[in-house]
Amino acid sequence: MRAALAAAGAAGARDIPIGAVVFAADGRELARAANAREELGDPTAHAEILALRRAAAVHGDGWRLGGATLVVTVEPCTMCAGALVLARVARVVFGAWEPKTGAVGSLWDVVRDRRLNHRPEVRGGVLEAECAALLDQFFREHR
Repeated sequence: MRAALAAAGAAGARDIPIGAVVFAADGRELARAANAREELGDPTAHAEILALRRAAAVHGDGWRLGGATLVVTVEPCTMCAGALVLARVARVVFGAWEPKTGAVGSLWDVVRDRRLNHRPEVRGGVLEAECAALLDQFFREHR
């Protein structure tokens, strides 16, 4: 989670500071990214999506990230949860819970839907206070 927190620090001044890191099954870092929706003018440029894209490019099995772990500072939304399921990520670890848009246990639980052919392991609340503090500070300064 410390790597994801560091990645969040790379978010542009107008982007919500969320960081994501993808690790291979052997613990090697494959990719990291920060939110870049504002910077890129792209509604899909969430930290998770950008990190998954970069990890897939270096992983060597096309788009499949079997055995990989996605670590992100905030609970993924529905788009990101769907992407990590489709990428066959083995585990998702996140920091702060997101009761308004979270799709890994809060508002929805996309990743554990029994109708899907792949369901990653989930661990939430890792360094939760530190991850939530990044968001709190950002929104205090931007509202």
